[in-house]
Amino acid sequence: MINTRLISALHAKATADKEKALMALDLMINNAVGIGDHTADDMMKDAEKSLDLLCSAEDRLTILETFFIEAEDINEE
Repeated sequence: MINTRLISALHAKATADKEKALMALDLMINNAVGIGDHTADDMMKDAEKSLDLLCSAEDRLTILETFFIEAEDINEE
């Protein structure tokens, strides 16, 4: 069991950030026409921002799951 609400909240935030980044990247890659006022430079900046968020979220999840959460706890969420 995740033994503190803090660890649980950190894990939930990292998971939400990962999903947000994946959603944004998916929209930019598969539905770029729907993104109105973006120039190529804006698109690149937004893609880099989303990629940075994804990397950060993955790193946070890995650290939390390696050092603070036992394997069976992840499956319970």
